Amino acid sequence: VQLQASGGGLVQPGESLRLSCAASDRTVSNNGMGWFRQAPGKDREWVAAIDWKGGRPQYADSVKGRFTISRDNAKNAVYLQMSSPKAEDTAIYYCAQSRSSYGSASLSGISSWGQGTLVTVSS
Repeated sequence: VQLQASGGGLVQPGESLRLSCAASDRTVSNNGMGWFRQAPGKDREWVAAIDWKGGRPQYADSVKGRFTISRDNAKNAVYLQMSSPKAEDTAIYYCAQSRSSYGSASLSGISSWGQGTLVTVSS
């Protein structure tokens, strides 16, 4: 499967932004999905995950209460709604397909990666 992330850009602190991830086929509907990010000079880190039915959303502590992950299996798509972003949220965001039906917070639990979309939070 190929994953195409989009929606990144320059956003001011406090504004909202929604990232989208489109999958090339419907096989993703059987797998958990998630978002990771990588800031300059830092390791890739997990942001959020969701199971194959769109349930059990999980979030990293750094984004909990501000970001919302969702999916639409009819459209083979996954989304990340970023509310009240902060400067420290600046990173390349990657969507990812889990090896299992549940979301994975571990890099080793990911079977496919999207190409990434850059989010810059700055005034």
